[in-house]
Amino acid sequence: MISRVLRFIRFSHTIFALPFALGAMLAASRGYSFGLPHLTTIALIVLAMVFARTAAMTFNRLADWEIDQRNPRTADRHTLITRKGAITLLIASSAAFIATTFWINWLCFWLSPVALFIVFFYSITKRFTSLSHFFLGLALSVAPVGAWIAVKGAFAFAPLVLALAVMLWVAGFDLIYATQDYDFDSAESLRSLVVRIGVRPSLLLAQRLHWIMLGLLVAFGALAGLGAIYYASLVLVTGALIYEHHSAARLDVAAINRAFFASNAFVGVVFVVAIFADGLWSGGGMHPL
Repeated sequence: MISRVLRFIRFSHTIFALPFALGAMLAASRGYSFGLPHLTTIALIVLAMVFARTAAMTFNRLADWEIDQRNPRTADRHTLITRKGAITLLIASSAAFIATTFWINWLCFWLSPVALFIVFFYSITKRFTSLSHFFLGLALSVAPVGAWIAVKGAFAFAPLVLALAVMLWVAGFDLIYATQDYDFDSAESLRSLVVRIGVRPSLLLAQRLHWIMLGLLVAFGALAGLGAIYYASLVLVTGALIYEHHSAARLDVAAINRAFFASNAFVGVVFVVAIFADGLWSGGGMHPL
C-alpha cells in the first residue's frame, strides 16, 4: 500500500524541490558551527517539505481526477488509491505539515496555511490561465523561503532571489514536460502556454527562463556570501540545462522523460552539495544578507 501511495504522489520527484530548500537552509546557516543548524531543525525542515509536497500532489490528483483518467499518460493514476483514500491522505499530510511548522518557529507556523494555499492553488490554474507553469514554479519556490525562515526566523532578500530562480527553473522544465500533453490539452481545452504558442516557441521560452535562472543563482550567491566552489558548480548546472534542452529539441517522449528527471535532479543535487562544500571550505563563511 505504501508503494502505491508513493507512486500516486510521485514521491521520487521530491528531489526537485528538496535540494533548494536544503541549499537555502545551509546558506542561512553560514556562520554556525560547520555551517549547519541544529539537527532537529534539519529534520523538521525535511519533514515539512515531505508533508507539504504530499499534500500538494494529493490535492492535484483530486483536482484532476477525471481529467487524468482521460489522459493516456496519466490514466492509471486513479487505480493506485481510492478517492476516499486520497482525501484522507490530503487531510493527514496537511495537518502534519502545519503541526511540523509549529515545532520550527512561530513565523513558519503562522505562514503555513499561506504556503498550503499557494501549493494547492496551482492545481486549478490550468483551467483559467495559460501561465499555470509559473504557478507551479511559485508553488515550489515556497520551499527555499520556508527553509530560510526555519533557520533565521525572519525574511531576507537572498531567499526571495533564490525563490524567483526556482520559479523560473520549474516553469521552464514544466514547459518542456507539457509538450507531451499538447494534443490532449488542446482537445480538453486546458490552458497551457504550449497550447497557446506552440511546441517550438515553448521550448525556446523554456531556454530563456533557464538562462535567467542562472543569472539569479549568481545573484543569490553574492547575496548569501557564497564562494568559489558555489560559482564553479554553476558550470555543471549550465551543462545539465544544455543537455535537457538538447534532448527536448528532439521532441522524443522517452528523451524528454530521461532529460526531465536526470538533468533536473542533477541540478538540485549539485546546488545543495556545492553550498555545503563551500561552507566547509570557508569555515562557515560570511553571514548572509
